[in-house]
Amino acid sequence: MTEILVVEDDEAIANLICMNLSAEGYRCTCARDGMEGADYVEGRSFDLVLLDIMLPEVDGYELLEYIKPTGTPVIFLTAKGSVDDRVRGLKAGADDYLVKPFQIGELLARVEAVLRRLGKGERQLAVGDVSVRLDSRQALKGGQPVTLTVKEFDLLVELMQNRNIALYRDQLYEKVWKEPFSGETRTLDSHIQRLRRKLGWEERIRTVFRIGYRLEG
Repeated sequence: MTEILVVEDDEAIANLICMNLSAEGYRCTCARDGMEGADYVEGRSFDLVLLDIMLPEVDGYELLEYIKPTGTPVIFLTAKGSVDDRVRGLKAGADDYLVKPFQIGELLARVEAVLRRLGKGERQLAVGDVSVRLDSRQALKGGQPVTLTVKEFDLLVELMQNRNIALYRDQLYEKVWKEPFSGETRTLDSHIQRLRRKLGWEERIRTVFRIGYRLEG
């Protein structure tokens, strides 16, 4: 799974970024200041760093110098939006530069573009020994491909993105089948049964009485 470090001292912005990136299949770690960010970089490997410039303890430019030897790409996120600021950030070694306030859709597009350009792999979700590659629409169990229909794959993604959350049958059906739920549950239930069988998840995909299903993991 693609690992992203978000170094941002504004808690609301950091939470919003991490929530949206997680929903897209990225695994996020948040640091609230430059020193904490440096500790994470020293102790772990990341595929991308989203880095604010104006940070407590160690600012973004200083932290970028610490990150560069690891070869990890960096996108600056900052309110410093002048041309001079952009030029300085890019010359310092950032791979991209996004000015606050920004639309979350633009951030996601920039993240995908940098990762794609640098060959950092596609978005993935993983629960236990099952993983899905969202861009190529592949499912694997123990590293081996699992053949799923289009709806089975979409249903699996929905369950994995909401793991440990009880999902209502009507919501699941409408999200996957893109049509109003008529109250007939056989189609959804049969797809759930096939997923359980194909993935060996008889115990992991739980039936929640009078609600729907929950993926435990």
